[in-house]
Amino acid sequence: MAVVKVIELIAESTESWEAAVQDGVTEAAKTVKNLQTVYVKDLQAVLEGSKIVKYRANVKISFIVNE
Repeated sequence: MAVVKVIELIAESTESWEAAVQDGVTEAAKTVKNLQTVYVKDLQAVLEGSKIVKYRANVKISFIVNE
């Protein structure tokens, strides 16, 4: 039986929400093995005046825990 654990992250990019999600997955993969899925819980943007300067994604990433 596999045990799955979920971590929650807020990732950020200056390019897009997709890039923010990918950056979160890439960073998680540096310290966590067996990544399985990413669930995008929430999206945010940081503004300067009327311009979006940062895209943020609140994500949940699941991974299998080694037995």
